[in-house]
Amino acid sequence: MTQGWDFEPDDAFPGAPLAYDLAACLRFYSRLPVPRLPGEGDPHRLPDFRTLPRMLPVAGLILAGPGALVLLMAWALGLGPFLAATLAVATGALVTGALHEDGLADVADGFGGGATAERRIEIMRDSRIGAYGGVALVLSLALRIGALATLLDRTGALAAMALLLAASLSRSAALAPMVLLGPARPGGAGASVGTPNRRTIGIVGLLALSLIVIGGISGLPVLGMVLMPFLALAASLGLTALARAKIGGQTGDVIGACQQVAEIAGLLGVIMAIPR
Repeated sequence: MTQGWDFEPDDAFPGAPLAYDLAACLRFYSRLPVPRLPGEGDPHRLPDFRTLPRMLPVAGLILAGPGALVLLMAWALGLGPFLAATLAVATGALVTGALHEDGLADVADGFGGGATAERRIEIMRDSRIGAYGGVALVLSLALRIGALATLLDRTGALAAMALLLAASLSRSAALAPMVLLGPARPGGAGASVGTPNRRTIGIVGLLALSLIVIGGISGLPVLGMVLMPFLALAASLGLTALARAKIGGQTGDVIGACQQVAEIAGLLGVIMAIPR
């Protein structure tokens, strides 16, 4: 039996473990109705993050697909870069249930409003949003919409490819706090889902590298394909270091916030490589 999943090899189809991990990623990170796969155990069980993230780059592409499609359709209909970008970002939030945006708002409120680690974690667990969280959400939405609008203006349809890559690479970069930090709440959910192992991280890295190569082949600037993953990872590592200083570990909110800052940084990296 494969560790972390309840299926028997004789009942599984070829490539089943990877398919199960992909399905689990889509369920965990989105509101998409993913059916139970043949031979799969309980699809609603707590995911096993020792192996699950190995399909996260692929899941990121799928989750960004509807937003990229809306971006292209709105652009083709002549709605202009700003409206097209806004509709694309709104579509992405609907697909994920604003999961990462919620994490960003909680982290901003907790890190900005708490005087101690315990108080910061308490604020992060509060469902109400404060001034810091509200400002963080507005800035995140504005930066992503502005970045996509700029990409549409400079590259046209290639902006959709940049959106797909940024969504995928940012979710991969957001694994940094899980790998580098222990759970801030030993009894919380983060302590029971496990930590990505070396093999999983290696697979994530290879898939991310493949996507970067595809982005370069598609027509995006090579320098942009270098800056996007570099800046995305740097942003995630920076927030990871801040989480270590502020709460002594990571939570689901920290991971969601890392995705947001990594996506913004990645999009800005591509823009910097495109002549005005």
